Amino acid sequence: MAAVPVHYLVDGPADAPPLLLSSSLGATADMWEPQAAALADRFRIVRYDHRGHGRSPVPPGPYELADLGADAQALLDRLEIDKAHLAGLSLGGMVAMWLAAHAPDRVDRLVLMSTSAKLGPPQAWAERAATVRAAGSTGAVADAVVGRWFTAGYASAHPNLVRRFRDMIAATPPDGYAACCGAIERMDLEPGLARIRAATLVISGTDDPATPPVHAERIAAGIAGATLELLPGAAHLANVSAADTVNELLAAFLTPLTGSAGSAD
Repeated sequence: MAAVPVHYLVDGPADAPPLLLSSSLGATADMWEPQAAALADRFRIVRYDHRGHGRSPVPPGPYELADLGADAQALLDRLEIDKAHLAGLSLGGMVAMWLAAHAPDRVDRLVLMSTSAKLGPPQAWAERAATVRAAGSTGAVADAVVGRWFTAGYASAHPNLVRRFRDMIAATPPDGYAACCGAIERMDLEPGLARIRAATLVISGTDDPATPPVHAERIAAGIAGATLELLPGAAHLANVSAADTVNELLAAFLTPLTGSAGSAD
């Protein structure tokens, strides 16, 4: 399938090192607001909606992870960015791993958050897709999904924010969401981890029920030289619930190469 022109947002100076942020299943570029607010003074932050999400096109399925990776690469081309730092969370982390393995010349440093290289069981993803399609709305799974994104304590303390993310999930086009579920269902990135040469930071919340730390440990073990950071008490959307810590980790990990990430702008 050909790449589609995904919707994107850009924050930060045009001449700053580019940082591409790739989102979770069911989320839009808005999930990265804590990072855009904190890091746009030092990076040219590009965040986008996956195909089938937000304001991006919803082409007919099925989708494969390679399709989502091609969309991200095409976005870099559109913005004339030769090489960028790349950070992804959940589905975004899967896209980031695919891109780092298949287009290594486009990736400077790599950050993988709350993600997995192989996330089974496949039947669970097929069932989730079927539920969304049968209901004609991603709202059918929104409560369950947002319940994995945040701990009960965080949700209780931040009800308005959690409600906003629940609504974000529910607003995702059902065909796009289901097709992305299919991409995860068929995904196996583990054989390609050894091909990743980018300096890599892997981040996982200790209370993440969607991608528990064992997934991060497998990724870190499979990528030469990768560093693993565990965030105590964080659930799946760690970039939001542990934003300050994640921002500090991103700044510290990416800053050493701020002079080398290239842009043709």
